[in-house]
Amino acid sequence: MDEVRPTSGAQAHGLVPLFPPGLQAIYGECRRLYPEQANPLQVTAIVKYWLGGPDPLDYISMYRSTGCPAQDIQEHWHYVSFGLSDLYGDNRVHEFTGADGPSGFGFELTFRLKRETGETAPPTWPAELMQGLARYVFQSENTFCSGDHVSWHSPLDNSESRIQHMLLTEDPQMQPVQTPFGSLSFLQIVGVCTEELQAAQQWNGQGILELMRGVRVAGGPWLITDMRRGETIFDIDPHLQQERVDQGIEAEGSNLSGVSAKCVWDDLSRPPEDEEDSRSICIGSQPRRLSDKDTEQIRETLRKGLEFNSKAALPPISSQRQSHDRPQSRKDSLESESSAAIVPHELVRTRQLESVHLKFNQESGTLLPLCLRGRLLHGRHFTYKSINGDTAITFVSTGVEGAFATEEHPYAAHGPWLQILLTEEFVEQMLGDLQELNTREETKLPKEYSWPEKKLKISVLPDSVFDNPLQ
Repeated sequence: MDEVRPTSGAQAHGLVPLFPPGLQAIYGECRRLYPEQANPLQVTAIVKYWLGGPDPLDYISMYRSTGCPAQDIQEHWHYVSFGLSDLYGDNRVHEFTGADGPSGFGFELTFRLKRETGETAPPTWPAELMQGLARYVFQSENTFCSGDHVSWHSPLDNSESRIQHMLLTEDPQMQPVQTPFGSLSFLQIVGVCTEELQAAQQWNGQGILELMRGVRVAGGPWLITDMRRGETIFDIDPHLQQERVDQGIEAEGSNLSGVSAKCVWDDLSRPPEDEEDSRSICIGSQPRRLSDKDTEQIRETLRKGLEFNSKAALPPISSQRQSHDRPQSRKDSLESESSAAIVPHELVRTRQLESVHLKFNQESGTLLPLCLRGRLLHGRHFTYKSINGDTAITFVSTGVEGAFATEEHPYAAHGPWLQILLTEEFVEQMLGDLQELNTREETKLPKEYSWPEKKLKISVLPDSVFDNPLQ
């Protein structure tokens, strides 16, 4: 349970030397912006996370910002988290790795909420939202980056608002901070509508954020969230979709490299009774677990796809990634999960398949045109990582290096990880056949698409098939 309290003036000024340096560094940046608000209201975890409490953020400070009238930036509440970075440097929460690297996860969260007329105190629901995101980071050890999106599927304040998802970007005012425990930056949460989230997925988060900066009611230059906003940026300016987003997708493709999904794949090349090495993944069966090395490569696959200027490439399957390459306690991808190795990596051989059947739920299926148009036609790759197991499906184009699927053998599996190589000609054909998946309307399920000459079949199935695989 959280409580709201003001910061003690004695703490803020008289006992500064006793403050943990990481905590003091963030307070210092806040005081730079709000020198007149030495005692902001705070939401604080009564039982700290390092004492067994449920909330990872020790504090969330809430400031009243006057905005910037000269830039037509409205008054708002500004929330700042304390706890994703290393506040204490004594290993109670984060492993201390020195001053040269990131402090803890390397960032703190901020949020800017429009102040309603007559509002004298900041609402506290954003603090719980920030705690929820922090819990995800601590539990998954996946970090956030500017441009990331968070599919929340619920009004952020539990109202009837259209603001039901989030994008992340650099806070426009708060500067990166160097502490004795490492460096940290400030990532701002920006509330968005479903249509804006979908556009960010189809194109990229940074592009949509830039459009929102140019629309005052959608956030303006400082991207202030207005929970009462009833129109998307595309409702306000219909030309943005066609002239900016569609052209951006056509020219740049999508930087969404993969998603967690409800998906499975079947190897139709061999009879299903060959348990040892035939149909590796099927509904109702117990899937093999990915090895740590495979999981790491899938994670790298997703991370690489977010780098605009890097050449599309998959890390080699035989790479020996040691712990000194990257701390094991931190992951770069939002979409991947770690798993224990059940099948030793060396005993799992890559298999060429003759025929495959892919199965997706509707939400995953609607992303197939994005995968084909926004990724493969731009020489990139796209991964579906199952949320119900360790199944993974990676689509690759002929320009992606390091794939174990080839033009000669376009379907290849490494344990439960399937790679599918599609030529540009086949991608264009599939886009035409899958055109109905571009619509946002509910499609009557199941839907089946088949390309017999390519020995490929795709089914879009109800969620119940994946939630109750034995029924």
